[in-house]
Amino acid sequence: MVAIVTPMKGGVTTNAAIDWDRYAALLEFHIAEGTDAIVAVGTTGESATLDEAEHCEVIRRTVQWVGGRVPVIAGTGANSTTEAIALTQAAKDAGADACLLVTPYYNKPTQEGLYLHYKAVAEAVAIPQILYNVPGRTACDMQVDTVIRLAAVPNIIGIKEATGEVPRATRLRAACGPDFLLVSGDDATAREFILAGGDGVISVTANVAPRQMHEMCVAALAGDSTRAAELDERLAPLHQDLFCESNPIPAKWAVHAMGRAEVGIRLPLTWLTPGGQHRIRAAMAHAGIPIQI
Repeated sequence: MVAIVTPMKGGVTTNAAIDWDRYAALLEFHIAEGTDAIVAVGTTGESATLDEAEHCEVIRRTVQWVGGRVPVIAGTGANSTTEAIALTQAAKDAGADACLLVTPYYNKPTQEGLYLHYKAVAEAVAIPQILYNVPGRTACDMQVDTVIRLAAVPNIIGIKEATGEVPRATRLRAACGPDFLLVSGDDATAREFILAGGDGVISVTANVAPRQMHEMCVAALAGDSTRAAELDERLAPLHQDLFCESNPIPAKWAVHAMGRAEVGIRLPLTWLTPGGQHRIRAAMAHAGIPIQI
C-alpha cells in the first residue's frame, strides 16, 4: 500500500499548488504497477501543510479517480479529537474505504487518552479505521496493551505500526487474532514484519518502486523468505535513503526524478539537497528504477 505523495508545482513556497493532473496520472501509474491500496494525505502526502478544504478535496478526487479499482485509505488523524472526527466523517462522505488515524502529536496524551481518543472517533463515524503508531514523529508511543484494548472497539480494524519493532507484530497477532489488520509503517523492517505475522506495509518506498514492493510483500505473505529477501535487497538502499532528509522530501524528489512530478513542495519543507539527490540516484539505480533527469 503506497503512502502516496501529493504532487505540487511552483517550486518551494508557502502555497505550492496541488498538481491535479500529475496526481491523477500518478494514481494510474500505481494501479498499473500493482499497488494494492492508495493511502492519501498521510505524512508522505504533506497532510501537515494542506488546509482542511484541500485535505478533503484530495480524498474526494482520489476516491473518484481510483473508481473502486483498489481500496482508498484516507489519512484523517489529528491531535484534536474533534478535528479527527470531522476529517474522518468527510472521508466517509467522500466514499473512502477506510481511514488511517495517526496518534495525536505534540500534546503527548496518556495511554488512557489515546484509548478514549480513538474510541470517540470510532463511535462517531461508521467507517473502518486503522490506528497509526509512529512515535518518531509524534513523540507518543501507543503501547501494545492499548492497541489490544482498541482492537475490541467496533470500526477499529487494524494498526499501522511504524516503530520498526518486529516483535510487536508477533504479540499483536497473538492477542488480537487473525482478522486484525497488522501493517508495517517501516519499509526497512517490513519484510520481517510480514514474515512475523503482519499483513503488509504502508510504504514510502512504493512511491518509487511499487511493482517491486508489491512482489516482495507477496513473497513474504506466502512465507517465501528467500525470495522476499532477494527482492528486498534491491530495495534496501531506498528504504534507508528515502529518509536521508525529512519525509516526504526525498520521496518527492525521487518521483520528480522519475518524470512523474514537477518541482513543488510547501514550506517549511524544502527541496532535496544535492547530497541527498546523489544518495537517492544511487538507491534508484540499485533498484533498477529509470531516472529521467
